[in-house]
Amino acid sequence: MTGNRKLCIGLSLNATWMKGDGWRHPDSGVEKMGSIEYYIDLAKMAENSKLDFLFRADYLYVSPQMLGDSSNFGSPDPALFFAAIARETERIGLVTTISTTFNPPYVVARQLQSLHWLSNGRAGWNIVTSIEGADNFSDSPMPSPEERYAKAKEFTDVVCKLWESFPNEAIVIDRQSGMFSDKDKVTAINHSGEFFSVKGPLTLPAHRSGTPPLFQAGASDIGRNFASSVADAIFAAMPDIESGVELRNDLRKRAAEQGRDPDAIRVLPGLYFFLADTREEALELHKTAHANLSLERRHASLKSVLGLDLTGYSIDRRVTADMLPDPNQAVRSRTHAELLRRYIIKNQPTVKEILDRPEVVGSAHWVSVGTVEDVLNDIIERFEAGAMDGFIALPGGSEQSMELFFEKLVPKLVERGLFRSEYTGCTFREHLGI
Repeated sequence: MTGNRKLCIGLSLNATWMKGDGWRHPDSGVEKMGSIEYYIDLAKMAENSKLDFLFRADYLYVSPQMLGDSSNFGSPDPALFFAAIARETERIGLVTTISTTFNPPYVVARQLQSLHWLSNGRAGWNIVTSIEGADNFSDSPMPSPEERYAKAKEFTDVVCKLWESFPNEAIVIDRQSGMFSDKDKVTAINHSGEFFSVKGPLTLPAHRSGTPPLFQAGASDIGRNFASSVADAIFAAMPDIESGVELRNDLRKRAAEQGRDPDAIRVLPGLYFFLADTREEALELHKTAHANLSLERRHASLKSVLGLDLTGYSIDRRVTADMLPDPNQAVRSRTHAELLRRYIIKNQPTVKEILDRPEVVGSAHWVSVGTVEDVLNDIIERFEAGAMDGFIALPGGSEQSMELFFEKLVPKLVERGLFRSEYTGCTFREHLGI
């Protein structure tokens, strides 16, 4: 049961509602994607609904899937993106994505603290280790997952130390004595580790609200260890209730083993929803969103995600555990690969069922298709089952899905006592109860 728990809800500002052929519709508004005013309007809609935060994924490479028939061209720098949105909003959190593999920690610490100041305590950091992009940083090939996470752990530690190196209390502004800042409170960190050597201190003081909350998305074993040690929230891939319950229980257990309060970690799956007035209309939205993915592209995606080549099999053929490739072989994402492996071992699905899986046709996110009541019941079922602490909304199909989410679905969550009707704080840390 949920008790007095409230959902934590964010909105992705990546235009998920334009996926597939949806952007080709005359009324899709795809031309607006290049305008910051479009996203500012969305941000204001989310803030009017009292959502906890806005979220923006990021890519430091251009993959073939981003070009051609996809309404995608990568991403502007999300920190700059949110700096503009910060000036047009007042309460909602702003979670930007920054890679620990391709950036220096001092620059990242300064960048995030700057956004924290610009937004008056509303910045958050989605920590990613990246799965591609080394060719753009004179660092090819990509480091192993073990090295990337070891680097991420040290990187995050350095950033947090830098945030502490110049405390807000160091700014005194005592006109009578002539002391503007207390230099004794500003200290070097003198970090010397395996990957980084950083003296410090940071060039600007901490914000009075405290440090930006930390998000992480890794769900592999090594990713879970890292997430449970540092993250305030987990952007989790969990296509079904069972995977959600398992992940949340495991992360809470690992957090406790590392001396953290299990309740301090919020597990937030991506909810990729297709909302319409009728189930038939919603199903058509979902079908249209993936209609551009040919059988060949799905097979290629499956091979990339899992290393499994099923091109020679009938779509009705059952896929069993003995057909799975070596789990240690290199794949694009260990998280998605592990989700697919578990699904195959448990269900022995057909080739067609595998090629329709979220991990193959898009991502490993939870997909919900139907009316407002259908998706509402889906959310409540997962929340009461202990599969999540909230979600990041990924509207699918069209802007209609997003409009129904704000106009009807969120108010129903408020009516059920599962979400706030008003903000009770002004900073992102206050929204998360940190």
